[in-house]
Order: sequence, then C-alpha cells, then structure tokens
Amino acid sequence: MTRETGRAAARTMHLSLKAGERVYINGAVVRVDRKVALELMNDATFLLEGHVLQAEEATTPLRQLYFAAQTMLITPAQAGPARSLYARIEEGILAVTTEPAIRDGLAAAHALVEAGRAFEALKLIRGLYATEATLLGPLAPLPEVPPAALVPSARPGQRRRPRTRPALSSDKA
Repeated sequence: MTRETGRAAARTMHLSLKAGERVYINGAVVRVDRKVALELMNDATFLLEGHVLQAEEATTPLRQLYFAAQTMLITPAQAGPARSLYARIEEGILAVTTEPAIRDGLAAAHALVEAGRAFEALKLIRGLYATEATLLGPLAPLPEVPPAALVPSARPGQRRRPRTRPALSSDKA
C-alpha cells in the first residue's frame, strides 16, 4: 500500500510492506523480514514487488512494453537498451492498432517515460491490459521468452544453444 504526500520542493513516499515482501528502490532490491513502514524522504524510483512483471510473463505486446519500462526503473544500468527496446515495441504496437484507447494510452505513457516518470507510465500501461485482451481475443499468447535486447549475450567464443519449444501433445504422432 502506498500513500503519497507532497510539498513544493520534496516528495515523501510512505510504503507499507509485509514480511518477506520486496521493493526495488533506485536499482537496489530490498526485502523486509517483518511488517514495516518505510518513508522515502526524497525523490527515489521504486517499484513494489506486486507490480514487477517477470520476463516469462511478458506474453503480449503491452506486457513486453511494460517489461521494458520496468527495466528502465529497476535496473538503471540497463536503462539505455531498455529505452531502445521500449521505443521499438511501442512503434510496433502503433503500427498495428487503430484502437483509440491504446494509441492515446501509449502517447501518454511515452510522455511519462520521456519525463523520467516510468513508475506512472507502468501504472498507465497496466490499465491498458483489459483493452488489449479484448482486442487479442482468444489468440494464443506470444512465446514466453524475455526480450532479446535484455538477455545477456554469450561471452566471446561461446555459442548459445538455440531455444527449442517443447512438443505440444497435439504435435505427437
């Protein structure tokens, strides 16, 4: 649960965490061992564990966009590649949809990301999931692999094994 209070020059954030819960603050992962309330006294980028999307959950275009924005927020060292990935995914979504809610939402999220307000962009993108689900209908989700731009590459001289998909029961003879 979060509660935000603000003054003109500084913002104070109050975070209430349960035992074992994690929060990502300025790229650091903090896990608490008991119920605790934190007060962030200055501007900090943070994401609560409940809002963290795992790479294997990025199975739709908007979820992949969310994952890229999330990476900018919780892994500052990967912000450059994540920003490039975000731009490519956003461009791809805009190329295939005429849905006003998605287009307007992406424009607003883009402005937030550009303003350094990725946390607010994440909230906005999550709000578009239902519209996306309606548009995609019963289509199969995208492959469950993390965006290639954020997967560490093999060390020089090392070859990566190609990923193989397990056979579906209907593929068996």
